[in-house]
Amino acid sequence: MARRRKGRDISGWLVVDKPAGPTSTAMVNKVRWAFDAKKAGHAGTLDPEATGVLAIALGEATKTVPYITDALKAYEFTVRFGAETNTDDAEGVVTQTSDARPTDDGIKDALGRFVGDIEQVPPAFSAVKIDGERAYKRARDGEEVTLEARPLWVESLILLDRPDADTAVLEMVCGKGGYVRAIARDLGRALGCLGHVQRLRRTWSGPFTAEEGVSLERIEELAKSPGIDALLRPLEDGLADLTEMRCPEESLGRLKNGNPAPVIGTADFGEEVWASYRGRAIAVGTYSGGELHPSRVFNY
Repeated sequence: MARRRKGRDISGWLVVDKPAGPTSTAMVNKVRWAFDAKKAGHAGTLDPEATGVLAIALGEATKTVPYITDALKAYEFTVRFGAETNTDDAEGVVTQTSDARPTDDGIKDALGRFVGDIEQVPPAFSAVKIDGERAYKRARDGEEVTLEARPLWVESLILLDRPDADTAVLEMVCGKGGYVRAIARDLGRALGCLGHVQRLRRTWSGPFTAEEGVSLERIEELAKSPGIDALLRPLEDGLADLTEMRCPEESLGRLKNGNPAPVIGTADFGEEVWASYRGRAIAVGTYSGGELHPSRVFNY
């Protein structure tokens, strides 16, 4: 007999402004504990030293995680020129150095190579799996890690500031699976001066922004108190990029049971949409012939 998971049946999104230090998994565990929630997950890992938006889903909202993971995200980061590290950030060991430093115009010209559909080799210290094992584990064990290039969509990559000759502040908007550390590494190589990430902050992820993020201190302050539920955002916020259809009364039972049913609204044939009933999400699925064919059903 399966062991029953302890905790509350609570659903929604918590937008956390993650501080430097904790892992993304540690933040999810902290939030699950603070809300006494049965189930929690996050939409996109942040490195331990990175800060900014970590969107954490509770309960039925975990079913909407893929829509945030697949959404565009923005990062503001500082590249340190003159050195490459084994982790491609400031936490690693320096493996190469260079006395060369790029000009502002040189940086701007090089950034164009990293916009659009590009191929990116993830850092050796990353969560990419090799034969079922995380690459970072093999790298930490001293094994030489070779990863294949992966496609990445980069919406934009711009120079925001040039504090000094050694550093540049950039902003990147990209799709799923982007590694900012790899951008810094490859940019440094393209400029002939080497480079790594010195500071990284995710400023927004899909509909969620760092400005509205909740601090770790606030979460700990309200942990396990009645007031903490007020921090949650609706499950429906995770569906912001999908077309909303209305579920009529007569379709409610069929959709909740995972069966196709008529919905009200306008969408393209084959489009992924979601159905709402009195403002609450009922199901996500494919729109066809005036009906929603559910792929996910929400029970909350």
